[in-house]
Amino acid sequence: MRPIAVEATRGAWFRGWRVVSLDGSTLDLPDDPANDSAFGRPTASRGTAAFPQLRFVSLVENGTHVLFGTRLGPCETDERSLAAEVLSSLTEGMLCLADRGFYGFEFWEKARATGAELAWRVKANLKLPREVELEDGSFLSTVFDRHHRKRRLEGGVRVRVVEYTLDGVRDFRLPAVPDGEPSYRVITTLLDPKVAPAKELAALYPERWEIETAFDELKTHLRGRQTLLRSMTPDLIRQEFYGLMLAHFAVRGLMHEAGLAGEVDPDELSFLHAVRVVRRTLPHFAALSPHGSDPQHTPPSFGRS
Repeated sequence: MRPIAVEATRGAWFRGWRVVSLDGSTLDLPDDPANDSAFGRPTASRGTAAFPQLRFVSLVENGTHVLFGTRLGPCETDERSLAAEVLSSLTEGMLCLADRGFYGFEFWEKARATGAELAWRVKANLKLPREVELEDGSFLSTVFDRHHRKRRLEGGVRVRVVEYTLDGVRDFRLPAVPDGEPSYRVITTLLDPKVAPAKELAALYPERWEIETAFDELKTHLRGRQTLLRSMTPDLIRQEFYGLMLAHFAVRGLMHEAGLAGEVDPDELSFLHAVRVVRRTLPHFAALSPHGSDPQHTPPSFGRS
């Protein structure tokens, strides 16, 4: 699986870069000793969880919700360890968004080495000295490997920092923030404010949550009422998981084609409606002759969400 957006795809680009996001999630598995052994169970307040779980990390193409580069492992696997394998799917011409849980100097450098541009949120306790103030309110700083004790400039990597708050949005989990407004610190490899102004990057970062929508499509809407994967052995679990990924890719591919035909952002189309259309249409395609297709056939209409 790979990104599918073309130049005409609405909502897929930021100033010429293909916008993608990185994140991870989990899936519950059938309560079986083999699955327990292969994937483990997360801990709970009173012992362990009711079901084994697998953990997976993926990239999403924001404009199309296509998931790609996915890796899975046992539930106790560190998310960043899986993400390190996912990074190989980043390429030059992409702009990758990620949450603060992924930042680490070595991991940042590995992602930067792919040639992709990065815009990642970082934790408030990361030391980012204001070395060069820029006209758009952002500033240049240097990040270091934690093993550099003397923190000499030549041992670090230059980044640009965009700091902002969401005015009028209260976050009661952050009582230390004035008026409860959540504060964000995003570091980026895009050092020139003329190429990527701070306000535009601040507006772009919330697009990172598109991957949560894609995960919800995969875990909830595509599977219907099923709360667990069905397979009872680890090998079949892996097969079923990647089967779900392929099904999600196929539906999103059709929605992308519909968006192009209607000249609309694929985000404006309903994934759940698309799944229903595909389910109703599949018996018709199964009845078609394998030696030819209907020349009058037109792509199904998915409607807007």
